[in-house]
Amino acid sequence: MTKLSKRRQPDVMTVEIIGGPEALDVGLQAYDARWPENYLDHRCRILEALASIDVEVEHIGSTAVPGLAAKPIVDIVVIVPDIAAEEDYLEELLAAGYELRVRESGHRLVRTPARDVHVHVYGRGDAAVGEYLLLRDHLRTDADDRTLYENVKRSLISHRWADMNDYADAKSDVITAIKARARAARQ
Repeated sequence: MTKLSKRRQPDVMTVEIIGGPEALDVGLQAYDARWPENYLDHRCRILEALASIDVEVEHIGSTAVPGLAAKPIVDIVVIVPDIAAEEDYLEELLAAGYELRVRESGHRLVRTPARDVHVHVYGRGDAAVGEYLLLRDHLRTDADDRTLYENVKRSLISHRWADMNDYADAKSDVITAIKARARAARQ
């Protein structure tokens, strides 16, 4: 029988970053064929930990795009029935060896202690999941946008970032432009 929270509860309304801001202390490296293998290992771990609920698991981010240089951090998205029902998934992920890093409305982030795998948890139907997949799928097939994105990342990574989130935010304009082209290409 599938375990589900009996009542719909409100989600958190604040942003909690456990441990505070962290400097970006890893650089870009050439695409590594071991990244998909690492993803598959963690996918199995996540599915086993969350076997009692209906989840979807996808490899996202630059490590999911063959040929794209990336920070050596595998990003995974997990879609759960109800993000606010932490009792259905969070303890299980923590017991599987992940650590809670971010709790914010609509999103949780757990990661490995080595910080080489980030697991983004969203509720079913959250538009953010589609946005991740749109970008990933487009970069897998469009060499020009893949090169553009890599060049922007290389330029940005050369700066010193006191907060890794600031580096991520600095890529927003190019990501928005690439996703617009991806949407146009789908039509």
